[in-house]
Amino acid sequence: MRKLLAMCLGMMLLTLITPPLAQAQNGSYKVQGVVVDNTGMPVIGATVLETGTTNGISTDLDGSFTLTVKSANSVIDISYVGYKSVALVASSTELKRVTLQEDLQTLDEVVVIGYGAVKKNDMTGSVVAIKADENNRGAVVSAQDMMQGKVPGVQIIPGDGGPNSNPTIRIRGMASLTASSAPLIVIDGVPIAEDGGAGMANPLSMVNPNDIESFTVLKDASATAIYGSRASNGVIIITTKKGRGNQLNVSYNGSISVSHNSDKMPVMEAQEFREYLNANFPAGTKGDAARALMGNVNTDWQDLIFRTAVSHDHNVSLSGNHNDLMPYRASVGYTGQYGTLQTSEYHRGTVDLSIAPSFLKKHLTVSLNAKGVYSDQQYADGGAVGAAAFMNPTVDPYWRNEDGSIDYTTTNGYWNVLSGRGTSVAP
Repeated sequence: MRKLLAMCLGMMLLTLITPPLAQAQNGSYKVQGVVVDNTGMPVIGATVLETGTTNGISTDLDGSFTLTVKSANSVIDISYVGYKSVALVASSTELKRVTLQEDLQTLDEVVVIGYGAVKKNDMTGSVVAIKADENNRGAVVSAQDMMQGKVPGVQIIPGDGGPNSNPTIRIRGMASLTASSAPLIVIDGVPIAEDGGAGMANPLSMVNPNDIESFTVLKDASATAIYGSRASNGVIIITTKKGRGNQLNVSYNGSISVSHNSDKMPVMEAQEFREYLNANFPAGTKGDAARALMGNVNTDWQDLIFRTAVSHDHNVSLSGNHNDLMPYRASVGYTGQYGTLQTSEYHRGTVDLSIAPSFLKKHLTVSLNAKGVYSDQQYADGGAVGAAAFMNPTVDPYWRNEDGSIDYTTTNGYWNVLSGRGTSVAP
């Protein structure tokens, strides 16, 4: 009896002191442990699986698990969504307490929409995002110059060729026969008027291209869920640059461009015109009236109305982040653009200020943006291009005195085509 009691007591003690990893009587191993995250909190519902089999179990409310495996050499795989998987041999003592590390992987490109944020390849709408390093380079004066040819389905047709001419922008073609087909333009969350404000021909000229961080083009009708019926022709969302880094950064960006007409309209020179008139309208015909208006010079009227235009652009910006709590950026820009047609020019001055201070340990961020633009544009008479092709090439463009100097007392020195005189010398 004493031996029997001693044997029972020994078996009870053996059961109490058995470690989490113990060998069962049938030759298999029972694995026990707990799964926690890097903060020490239990991970509920983590999968504990014997590799190569369907033998597995999930952790309970305390993160604990008990699993019987084939042998001490079996590999146990522990995994949970959002955490890195852990693979350990069944005989490892690390299974007593397994710590899972967060799986911090870089997400694919994400598009923020009016009612949430989704991965770009999961969106049902048509969205194209253009980053700063994907924009067009070169002489960029307005925002449309940066994205021209970059977005499929978006047509940007330049205006009349003059400085800051208003382009025609169409997203997937015409949307209406009578109403406007222009897209809605949103700058830093603020929709702007189609005309860009009184006196501004191009609404996209309100923002300096050097201040633009990225473009987002919403190309289908789903954009109306965000901006209403105004977005039926598509939306161009412009995001400007903000402060970044922990040091003050000062940058300057400038450019000089030269514009010159590649060709002129082919017209007769003075001698060619005289020969043509004499050959086709001899004396005694209506050619006599034309010969009476001829002068004795050779004038290229197209050379007088066109010029080689030199334009320039200058931008200075300061950006940084004060104590990692207040990103800031300030920029000043000036653009002077001159057209190849005389008197056509455009001047623009811009100021951009933005700060985004954080409060309550970065749980609250307030963004403040202020933008100012000064625009001065002088339009040239486009009818001068056609008129220059029909002007008499044999007359002097100026009234001149007998000594050859220009007489500014008569019609400001310019020749008056309506005077009907056959000489360019002032009476």
